[in-house]
Amino acid sequence: MSDHTAGENGHHVHRAPRAEFYVYFALIFLVAIPFAAIAWVVQTILERRLPVHGPLARAWREAGSITPNIFRP
Repeated sequence: MSDHTAGENGHHVHRAPRAEFYVYFALIFLVAIPFAAIAWVVQTILERRLPVHGPLARAWREAGSITPNIFRP
């Protein structure tokens, strides 16, 4: 049997993200914004200083880590 787990010469082929990826990213980002805002407020109150990253950066990071997991084979 052939081994189809690796690309040519052992290199994986990098595909450009499709429109579906960006749709899921946008939806996850929009859902994550309120939760990130709440977490930002709580962190600000508990630490009594402003966090380095704001709620939008936190939501962007969450969407960026969740969305690729959806499309992982």
